[in-house]
Amino acid sequence: MTVTDSNLPHRRDSLTEDLRWRGLIQDSTGLDELRELLDGGTATFYVGFDPTAPSLHVGHLMQVTTARRLQLAGHRPLLLVGGATGQIGDPKESAERTLNPPEVVAGWVQRIREQLSPFVSYTGENAAQLVNNLDWTGEMSVVEFLRDVGKHFPVNKMLAREVVKARLESGISFTEFSYQLLQANDFFELHRRYGCQLQYGGSDQWGNITAGVDYVRRRGAGPVQAFVTPLVTKSDGTKFGKTEGGAVWLDPEMTSPYAFYQFWVNADDRDVTRYLRYFSFRSREELEALEKETAERPAARAAQRALAEELTALVHGEREMAQAVAASQALFGRGSLDELTPETLRAALTEAGLVHLTELPDVAGLLRDSGLVGGLKEARRVIAEGGAYVNNTRVTDVDATVAESDLLHGRYLVLRRGKRSFAGVELRR
Repeated sequence: MTVTDSNLPHRRDSLTEDLRWRGLIQDSTGLDELRELLDGGTATFYVGFDPTAPSLHVGHLMQVTTARRLQLAGHRPLLLVGGATGQIGDPKESAERTLNPPEVVAGWVQRIREQLSPFVSYTGENAAQLVNNLDWTGEMSVVEFLRDVGKHFPVNKMLAREVVKARLESGISFTEFSYQLLQANDFFELHRRYGCQLQYGGSDQWGNITAGVDYVRRRGAGPVQAFVTPLVTKSDGTKFGKTEGGAVWLDPEMTSPYAFYQFWVNADDRDVTRYLRYFSFRSREELEALEKETAERPAARAAQRALAEELTALVHGEREMAQAVAASQALFGRGSLDELTPETLRAALTEAGLVHLTELPDVAGLLRDSGLVGGLKEARRVIAEGGAYVNNTRVTDVDATVAESDLLHGRYLVLRRGKRSFAGVELRR
């Protein structure tokens, strides 16, 4: 990514108002101070990611795309991966976290650093920089930590945190209780080392973030500012970023680009315009036009497709986005299956339901084995009525069979019943 004026979604002097219009500022240390910082000169900011899994997921996209948005407006990102805090874990309301081995965390740190790389630019006057809080926390002795950091934190304030209060009855270890001190010290160290003036994160981090602002002040540094973005929710009450298959990851080996694309295509009409404001880099005028089109013609799903294409290209690249679009069209007979790579075809069929067979029955048997029909009698009726397709070719002979030469990439078949129901078959020899 090259950061130039042509990349800017809005004029620089409207950045703060653009963030507010998009709903990206839920709380802040002061809107006037934030406006002065963001709409004035170049500011250095940081956002942190703890390596608690081998990949980031779509829940992290709010912070990643906001970092990109701020850099496009001229500010300098520090992307912190918590090699230290990732070994501790921010307290959960439910129970104590399981501590991962340091060597596992170190491997996750490297993977997440690589995942963050495509979202920002590492060249230019406001080049981004990746930092690891283990670099300064790992060097600190217990005595130094207690004397230099711990003495600035009143225990009564720490106990007032909602997550801590929720855990007091069931119990919370000193390890998790001290997490706030480590994160606050990160802000101080980044301010001292890089002149960092701003931290932001999710609203669940507000207590930790304001503790960092206060700690920087107590150390005689600053002033520094902070804001938090809202937690992303779904209107139907289910958790954002979750599907029947689990979390939607940014790592293509954990969630395929096709599945990632489909996650956004399937966004609820009640949610999609909000997601567009959060994640898209389209102008306000473009987004308002998409909102209007969604309200007037929801069946067209223009907003969902626009969001899916933009985010899939951002996370996985233009080629994978084009393949995901081609697959979503081809599977429903609106494109050529031959243009899909084996990886994309398999990912798409896996999402639909992929049956593994060691030999090929007739078409009626394939429809039954794939689950598209309940039995052979129903399969033959569907075929006779012209509702059965193999590789997008209608089959009308109830006794029809398929040959190995029909297999896509030598192993796959795409079965479809009617316009919308499809499944896949993989021949395993």
